[in-house]
Amino acid sequence: MTLLEKILSRPNMQGAYQRVMRNKGAAGVDGMSVDALKAYLQTRWQDHKADLLAGRYCPQAVLKVSIPKAGGGQRELGIPTVLDRLIQQAIHQVLSPIFEEQFSENSYGFRPHRDAGQAVQQARAYIEEGYRWVVDIDLEKFFDNVNHDILMSRIARHVKDKAVLKLIRAYLRAGVSQNDKTSQRVMGTPQGGPLSPLLSNIILTDLDRELERRGHKFCRYADDCNIYVKSERAGHRVLKSVTSFLESTLKLKVNKEKSDVGRPWQRKFLGYSVCHRKQNVRLRIAPAVQMRFKKDVKHTLRSARGWSIHRTVEKLNLKLRGWITYFRHIDVKKVLLDLDGWLRRHLRKILWRQWKRVHTRIKRLIALGIDEARAATSATNGRGPWFNSGASHMNQALPKKFFDSLGLISLMDYYHRLKYLT
Repeated sequence: MTLLEKILSRPNMQGAYQRVMRNKGAAGVDGMSVDALKAYLQTRWQDHKADLLAGRYCPQAVLKVSIPKAGGGQRELGIPTVLDRLIQQAIHQVLSPIFEEQFSENSYGFRPHRDAGQAVQQARAYIEEGYRWVVDIDLEKFFDNVNHDILMSRIARHVKDKAVLKLIRAYLRAGVSQNDKTSQRVMGTPQGGPLSPLLSNIILTDLDRELERRGHKFCRYADDCNIYVKSERAGHRVLKSVTSFLESTLKLKVNKEKSDVGRPWQRKFLGYSVCHRKQNVRLRIAPAVQMRFKKDVKHTLRSARGWSIHRTVEKLNLKLRGWITYFRHIDVKKVLLDLDGWLRRHLRKILWRQWKRVHTRIKRLIALGIDEARAATSATNGRGPWFNSGASHMNQALPKKFFDSLGLISLMDYYHRLKYLT
């Protein structure tokens, strides 16, 4: 059985189909939804399989969309059609075990049984060992700037089936559709398809091996790479030499403005930072990430105007659960208490606004255990919603246990639950 036949085998395709269905995702240029895939495959799969085996299959263009980046700006994604996502996933499932053997122990992104938490824990270990300067390498529009010939040469080192190589190159060259106009692509691997993460690790393995050859301490998660050294002078030397390697050997662009040498507690890695300590270095949520979190929550609350408090809490919980699960590795927990209080204050503000009229506010406060005289004074104090949301009468009327009864996730409680489970 050839490698392509293994990719197109029934068990592998069934596994790929189940993964695509679980991941859902938007439709591509053909408008076909994930839910329509099964019926389509029942009538057309044999034709597509024959084209794939004969080398005639041509992937459709990817649909170009832009989404806001966490640090500002826009990230461009390329959404393949559902059929092409299925085929890419099938390729990924067969090639991934082949390349896993080649990948570095210092690479943590998009790999089985590896995650961002392990990367930041390793980074902390390096800092505790005395590597208290970090070289932060930022690749400029990495997924847009991958050189196809260099990438294909790296794949060909371990994949000898020419039909598979031809198919992968066809996916790399698939056009990009935007505003009903399709343009050819001569470089890059658009984010959005199942193959892109694997391809990014394949080409950046050369960087891993070069850093290992030089004896550096480093952690890489996809295109985020931090190198840990013992002096600022060594850091600038490493930044210069690694930039030269990336640009001359891999033809990748290093963002000179964002790449720098600094103290780990002044930088962030995968949203985490560390406290300024020589021993027992503690992980914390980077301040900039906390600010983005608050901004994101405020946006959610603004869009929730007119909703019931129960619906607002349900919407918030979707965000809170994923956020604290990602940051479950932190050691500095006070920020969670602060954010919990901040969240509850915003919800009190919403309720104060919903109560609107003075007599309604008096009635609600009395029902929540505030005596009549105090309720009347509070409801007529003439202060705005934000003041009242932090005032003693609202804190007493709507304590933490009230929001617990609504099902609101407490970041601190959920954090402790995750720690207990692990």
